[in-house]
Amino acid sequence: MYGIFIIFLFYYLGILISSLTGEFIPGSVIGMVLLFLALASGLVKANQVKTVAEFITKNMALYFVPVGVGMMVSLHFLSQSWPLFVLASLVSMILVMISTGGVFQILERWKK
Repeated sequence: MYGIFIIFLFYYLGILISSLTGEFIPGSVIGMVLLFLALASGLVKANQVKTVAEFITKNMALYFVPVGVGMMVSLHFLSQSWPLFVLASLVSMILVMISTGGVFQILERWKK
């Protein structure tokens, strides 16, 4: 139960910071960065959130259902601008792959 509290605390802290800074960066992203910093600094112990984090990642497919339904509801809009949608998806996918690979390489070097 404490793990859920910690995760939601950082999520809502991120939303608060995002709303105070003009919502340029989504609150969920700010919350994840804050939680990462708390874990890296030892302020939050990994075993405190491990059970909840494992549950969330094992059931991650459920989080894509609202997005899929939203896309089906907005199909008329997407059909009008599908080339831009495909281009944006490809660019973001490539950027995510590059940044994930870069972070992985940095962490591997840091581990050694």
